[in-house]
Amino acid sequence: MFMAQATNDQMLTLLRDTIVAMVRKDGPDLSARQLGVFLTCYLQEGAHTVRGLAQELNVSKPAITRALDRLGELDLARRKVDPLDRRSVLVQRTLKGSSFLREMRSLMNEASPAAAKPAKATRGSVERIPARRAAG
Repeated sequence: MFMAQATNDQMLTLLRDTIVAMVRKDGPDLSARQLGVFLTCYLQEGAHTVRGLAQELNVSKPAITRALDRLGELDLARRKVDPLDRRSVLVQRTLKGSSFLREMRSLMNEASPAAAKPAKATRGSVERIPARRAAG
């Protein structure tokens, strides 16, 4: 149980350090939903549709559409009508999106050693400090 907790804390530290590095860079600022849609499109093989993404992420189609609107504004993904089924909208990767994914991987690799270090005490955590003996 303790090892699983340590591993989870390391993963959360890696996530935090990666997100902080992304925030500090002068680049796109994505919401959690937008990042979830982006990563699903780029890390899972196959064609992605608005309907399929909504089902996969368990959110409404309008929520996916709003996320894709933002990703489209940033040229990280684009939508295209499916030529085989004109009622369906396909989500396509872009060169800029592939570059953004590479940058994310790089930031995660840079943050990775920090995740392996023991976590420092933070406000709200309990840290045992030995009591000083009075001189006397």
